[in-house]
Amino acid sequence: MAVADEAGRLKALRQYRILDTEPEQAFDDLTLIASQICGVPVALISLVDEDRQWFKSRVGIEARESSRSVSFCAHAILQRGIFTIPDASKDERFRDNPFVRGDPHIRFYAGAPITTQDGYALGTLCVIDYVPRKLTDDQIKALEALERQVTAQLELRRNLDELRVALEGIDTLSALIPYCSTCELNLVIPADTAAMEKVTAGLKEILAGKHWSEKEMMDVDLAVQEALANAIRHGCKNDPTKLVQCCVTFDATGELVIVVRDPGAGFDPAAVPDPLTGDNLFRGSGRGVFLINQLMDTAEYTEGGRKVLMRKRSSTTVEPDGAAGGSL
Repeated sequence: MAVADEAGRLKALRQYRILDTEPEQAFDDLTLIASQICGVPVALISLVDEDRQWFKSRVGIEARESSRSVSFCAHAILQRGIFTIPDASKDERFRDNPFVRGDPHIRFYAGAPITTQDGYALGTLCVIDYVPRKLTDDQIKALEALERQVTAQLELRRNLDELRVALEGIDTLSALIPYCSTCELNLVIPADTAAMEKVTAGLKEILAGKHWSEKEMMDVDLAVQEALANAIRHGCKNDPTKLVQCCVTFDATGELVIVVRDPGAGFDPAAVPDPLTGDNLFRGSGRGVFLINQLMDTAEYTEGGRKVLMRKRSSTTVEPDGAAGGSL
């Protein structure tokens, strides 16, 4: 029993950042309605993780999760439409299941897969009984409708969470206002190297519009790629549910200012080894920081290493009247 694209399904599940969260009334209302419409003692919103099924909402049981290996929902996510077992004790797939042979002696199960727009089944809205039974046509239609509401609630929750993170990032970057005129690019991307292209493409367009040379644009592009890669790899541990922010602007003198920020534990820049000395030549650590320092005019690490502020001046930059040359 395996999902065709299990890696993609698990990645999609983690992008919702819902596993192990607290109960929420919007989900609890839907499981309560499901149990009452179907006339069963147990109803669950079950999300199937790598080795477990975790219950976002539950009616009729106390457990918060169970092993995926004995999960009915792990079978349901492989199906289209509602997956029904009228009597598990007579079904060769489930009659030896410990939840059928022993407590709580499950007999009836019906699960409607919770499916994303991309076609990934994250889990189910399911109903369970301890006696054999069948759902009526009206109950099946109602369970399908409730599953659509669960999916809609998941999407709403995800969108609100992404908006909150983006707004928090903007608030954090408000400290740039004293020396920034306007932010020309302000993006929040998932901690996935594939998302870096969105930032670098926007940056290249901005610099080309200001007539930076090809070499200068390449230097800045490489520095930003290193900063983003470090944030993704070290700050976010390659977890795509975490987010990295990049802001690009120019200060009053026309100097380029770029900030890359991640939510990680940070690091001590002073403790990063020089990759050009001694045994460090054969180690990978420190190369990103070293390269950024070489490619940009200045690089400052603040917030315990979680934020890097990089500056660079182009040879084509024209000083405003009365402005002093050099970096701030």
